[in-house]
Amino acid sequence: MSVAKSRFIPSDPIPSSSPAFGTPVHPIRKGKPNNIASKASVLPILLPPATLRPVAFRAITRKHNLTISSSALQALATFIGKNCGSGWREEGLAERVLDEVAKQWKRAGGSVIVEEGNGASLKTILQTLESSMSAGRIVHTKATAQDRHPSIRRGSTDTTSGGAIQGGIRTSSGAADESIDDENEMGDTRRWIKVIGAFDQPRFTYNVSKKHFETPTWKPSLFPPPSRKTSLFRDRYNLIYQRLLRNESFQSSLRGASDDPWPRGSSSRTVGQQSYKLTLIANLLGRSGTSHLVLGLLSISPSGDLSITDLTGSIALDLTHARTVPEDSAWFAPGMIVLVDGIYEEEESVRGSTLGGNTGVGGAIGGKFVGISIGAPPCERRELTLGMNLRKAQKDVTAGGFGWVDFLGVGSERAQGQRMRRIERQCLRRENEDGQHSTRRMMVVMSELNLDNVKTLEALREALNIYNTLPTEELPLVFFMIGNFVKHAVINGGGRGGSIEYKEYFDSLATVLSEFPSLLRHSTFVFVPGDNDPWASAFSTGAATTIPRDGIPDMFTTRIKRAFATANNDADASHSKEPRGEAVWTTNPARLSIFGPVHEIVVFRDDITGRLRRSSVISGTSQQPDIEMTDDSGERQPEISETNDDPNENSRKRDDVPSAATLAARKLVKTVLDQGNISPFPLTSRPVLWDYGSSLHLYPLPTACILADAEAPPFSITYEGCHVMNPGPLVPEGSKGLARWIEYDLSRNRGKVRERRY
Repeated sequence: MSVAKSRFIPSDPIPSSSPAFGTPVHPIRKGKPNNIASKASVLPILLPPATLRPVAFRAITRKHNLTISSSALQALATFIGKNCGSGWREEGLAERVLDEVAKQWKRAGGSVIVEEGNGASLKTILQTLESSMSAGRIVHTKATAQDRHPSIRRGSTDTTSGGAIQGGIRTSSGAADESIDDENEMGDTRRWIKVIGAFDQPRFTYNVSKKHFETPTWKPSLFPPPSRKTSLFRDRYNLIYQRLLRNESFQSSLRGASDDPWPRGSSSRTVGQQSYKLTLIANLLGRSGTSHLVLGLLSISPSGDLSITDLTGSIALDLTHARTVPEDSAWFAPGMIVLVDGIYEEEESVRGSTLGGNTGVGGAIGGKFVGISIGAPPCERRELTLGMNLRKAQKDVTAGGFGWVDFLGVGSERAQGQRMRRIERQCLRRENEDGQHSTRRMMVVMSELNLDNVKTLEALREALNIYNTLPTEELPLVFFMIGNFVKHAVINGGGRGGSIEYKEYFDSLATVLSEFPSLLRHSTFVFVPGDNDPWASAFSTGAATTIPRDGIPDMFTTRIKRAFATANNDADASHSKEPRGEAVWTTNPARLSIFGPVHEIVVFRDDITGRLRRSSVISGTSQQPDIEMTDDSGERQPEISETNDDPNENSRKRDDVPSAATLAARKLVKTVLDQGNISPFPLTSRPVLWDYGSSLHLYPLPTACILADAEAPPFSITYEGCHVMNPGPLVPEGSKGLARWIEYDLSRNRGKVRERRY
């Protein structure tokens, strides 16, 4: 009986699904505990509300348009001091907490954050956040993120545990965020490449009173009112002025001053650095014979004299005895914003110390400013501008700077920086010792592709053949094809073939590209025009055209687009999941964004060196500049000492002296990057569309910059973290059977000049 009875005893504790018991068919799933990271210990601090007030204003009032009461600020200061500890400011923990509080408060419909509001309670919000905080950071679970963001449940796959999603952006930086479950995010690197034209780039102006960037309210126009011309130079001056005040050389310190002769860049700081003070030009009146440091725009006055101008006025400038600091390190020409250290001399016959004195023209004051030394405003590294200057526990920590500003329209550094770096580590995985996991991270830069020269097509065919033999895993990501695509402007009504002849040149290029279908399928080709290309050359006849300028018209590129379509059709037949190859016809200048705000590459075609030589106001010496740069190998160049007792040491150092071409390249790079503008020239020599002047700014500094200058020798130099490259002409002038271009390694941020005999 006992044996028979044991046959009817179920081994499973859940009864069967018979109608008599009314139990479910499938077993009941046991709930899994929330995957919340273990809380690390945080040392609480006493945070005064007055100290938290500036951060709360930036994170709550400015960003979310909310106001906060004094009692609520006291409660938030107590909560942040208890849960975030001493890292509330440096690691950006307080801003993340305040941002989450503001979002939950707005979700409840409140406008003023108080302790107890209509439909919302600050105490309840803080209790919810405290239960999901680990080591001062907000770590949401998958369920919590889905409850707070209903749109995620409808189809979003980016709901991995440990990451809060706000508007499609993960904000948590906990340890659980290191894994990426979305297969698309771990796909080909070309999925994260975006070409941004100058007319599509977001426009920003710096607000001096609010000390942040804002979007202009007016719509851009090709025929703006005259006031926009004034705004063009005012924005440039305000941008450099605020950058200068952020430099440690212009911040007062309790440490003793040193004898440093000039302010340094962000990577050349010293411990006891001297603090400098700027003087406005209008404040020079009545201070004759005194020494001052002036920041202003070099310009030519209506009387034909050299002058320096700021937002308060202008004054005649005498640079007869001025020396450049460092020696011969940069070009100085009208249109550039410079620092001049000198003495103000007031004329003896001045009738009144007012604007527009006895010899003043317009807003010029009487007298002159005798320059003793002149230099460029120090550059600022990209990490400092975006607030990425702190690194703790091998993770990027964002604090200060303009990290919330989306300069390119691909997401700001604080919103998407950490997430995109995780994706980058997955896509650009370094090679192991056995050579496995090699990824595509190379780009090819070619400039001055004169299609009306038969040698150019031969050199291009030889260069592309090198990469066509590589396996798919090692093919270049991007091919930069930079103009001029004809040596002389043909669309100018000069009796030549005009547009028909120009179309035939691009048809010849399409024939060459069709010989390499593998490259067309697996790479992105970016075409940047020059001054000789249509339609701008139709009225300029090859002279300097207005920038930014549009790309090559579609009527000339139909055959090339057909070649890419044919190659991609073959790829579609093999059902490949890789992104299709494409040809992008962009503007000049243009920007390339890779992994959002992580990598930014600026491409600009202009003969900058020749224009600098023609308009320079100071002829410097030939000594080596005292600036920190690295060559294409990434090693810092040694400084050359003038006196040494060891003759062997002197001979060894003479062998390390950079060549004249390297010194010229350093001079060009420092000039452009210190100015924070790729075209620091007056409008008379290089016209600029006034409403699109912000597209020429180099702030923040890009990770790489391609200055395609046919009159300068090819180089690859790093300055203040920005790698600047000039490929030079694809076929050097006077050479026979030689092709020259640059290979750029994305992961190492280094370029290398390559040559090929054919």
